[in-house]
Amino acid sequence: MAKALTRRAMLVWALLLAGVWWGNANAQGWGQYGGQPGGGQYSEAAEITPANIKDLEQVWVFNTGDFSNGENGTRKTTFEANPIYADGKLFICTPYNRVIAVEPETGGELWSFEPSPPLPRDYDQQHSLICRGVSYWESGVDGSCQKRVIAPVLDGRLVALDAQTGDLCTDFAENGVLDLNTTFDNQGQGVVNITSPAVIFEDLAIIGTAIGDNQNVDMPDGIVRAVDVRSGIEVWSWNPIPAEERRKSGAANAWAPLSVDEETATVFIPTSSPSPDYWGGFRKKDLARTNAVVALDARTGEERWVRQIVHHDLFDLDMPAQPVLAHKETLVGRVPAVVQVTKMGSIYVLDRATGEYLFPTREQAVPQTDVEGEQTSPTQPIPILPKPVAQQGFSQADAWGITPLDKAWCADEMADMRADGLYTPPSLRGSVQMPFYGGGSNWGGAAYDPERRMVVTNVMNLAQWVRLIPADANESHGSGPGELGRQKGAPYMMRRGVLLSPLGVPCNAPPWGELAAVNIDSGELRWRVPLGRVPLAMGLEGPKAWGSPNIGGAIITKSGLVFIAATMDARIRAFNIWTGDELWSHPIPFDGAATPMTFISEEDGRQYVVIAAGGSALLRPRLGDALVAFRLP
Repeated sequence: MAKALTRRAMLVWALLLAGVWWGNANAQGWGQYGGQPGGGQYSEAAEITPANIKDLEQVWVFNTGDFSNGENGTRKTTFEANPIYADGKLFICTPYNRVIAVEPETGGELWSFEPSPPLPRDYDQQHSLICRGVSYWESGVDGSCQKRVIAPVLDGRLVALDAQTGDLCTDFAENGVLDLNTTFDNQGQGVVNITSPAVIFEDLAIIGTAIGDNQNVDMPDGIVRAVDVRSGIEVWSWNPIPAEERRKSGAANAWAPLSVDEETATVFIPTSSPSPDYWGGFRKKDLARTNAVVALDARTGEERWVRQIVHHDLFDLDMPAQPVLAHKETLVGRVPAVVQVTKMGSIYVLDRATGEYLFPTREQAVPQTDVEGEQTSPTQPIPILPKPVAQQGFSQADAWGITPLDKAWCADEMADMRADGLYTPPSLRGSVQMPFYGGGSNWGGAAYDPERRMVVTNVMNLAQWVRLIPADANESHGSGPGELGRQKGAPYMMRRGVLLSPLGVPCNAPPWGELAAVNIDSGELRWRVPLGRVPLAMGLEGPKAWGSPNIGGAIITKSGLVFIAATMDARIRAFNIWTGDELWSHPIPFDGAATPMTFISEEDGRQYVVIAAGGSALLRPRLGDALVAFRLP
């Protein structure tokens, strides 16, 4: 009898320990974009440490076959996918919105799915072909489609797939496919895209949209929708544009990933600029839900609070990244927080329950417009802490060059332009804005270390010029360098571009890319280091102090490592979370213009680090299709 009890006790303990291991394995996984529903790009995985990182080696490369360098009339691709690990598989999407299940330990393909009709290779999207990731849901019971991958298609479709087979779940919407373009209240004059994955809450898939910049006054509204993950039926929708303004403006969409607080059933929405980006004379100054972090009831879509970060945006300063759930230690205790990084390079820390600032933030006077018919917000909210992690403001006196001729050209180019610091408004003579619309911290977002109380983000330091052109100007006035936005319906077109010398070198001094860490409790900048190296002619690289323009994000592991690729030199790196010291780097087939992920394999118990390495059409023309995994020997 005693032996039987002992055996039974041992069995119970074995089951309990197995349950603990399983729980830890889940905690050490990467089951959603950003690692978890609230973002943060943090993993409990700790097999790879600062002590053994030097031994980390590449174990497999998987080539998707989906890429284009823009030849033969095709659109260029950008491989920005953040893979997720669920059901013992890696799930990724390609720039052409194929969904692929990959065996995590070997890189072998398990299944793939292509939308029907497939995304055209010449799809008319504004910049390049992009898919940042997919989502995963499971019911908890066995059976067909009880584990689902919810995947976006760039042209506005959402598909539900059986995670085990890749087959469409035909009970979802129309035979497994939901077309969001058919359900918009205000279609406007543009196309609705989806570039980021849905966030999953209970049985809901909550999804924002991507809407083109600088095209029309009346663009589609940036509606956020929650659909039932089983049926595809819309449960609620939320529109950031008030009904009376919907023919004067549009957009204010959430193209970046959303996040959700499962405990309070709150979904956090990072909204973008209203349309058109660089002319606001027709729209109200107070469109409060634009360029904002908005908290909604995840079950009903009802607003809980709104915190506008940029007033009356004339600068294309969208909220570009997933709001990150964190905690801030204060004198009165631990306060649940939301961290929002921005294109300005400022970091805003908000009370998760109310949207109030958790650091002193002042409404400061900003430069005013000199364009007839335009209006400017008199102030913008500037955080006193944390200090900006990107360079802000750029003037003629700051002009830089590799040679004196470069520097003189840059200074001369700016001679007649407005350069009044952060929030310099667009003008007919040209305005200088720093950081540029793709700079500061972008969609790569922030990684948050809950133990070491640090927020880590990469930034891009580049200045841009923007010039308004009368809409009735002849075609020659609308031609020239840079990107043209016609802003149809507005009195002005817009042309913009990065401020570069004739050698193609930025007119602002380096570093052009940095990685920075901020203490979330004090707002103190803990460290800031150049990130990456710029490729030069004949296989040379720029000095380390220059850093590199970058696209992608960082992740943090429990062992104290920060992993990031993102740069133009086709490498992935690891940094010490305490000091910012670079501990390891490894070449990858193409630039890793994506955010890495890490997980503990259910099969072999080992920690893997995975990065999508296919380059970005916005960084340089060297593009590919590689998914790369690393593991200790």
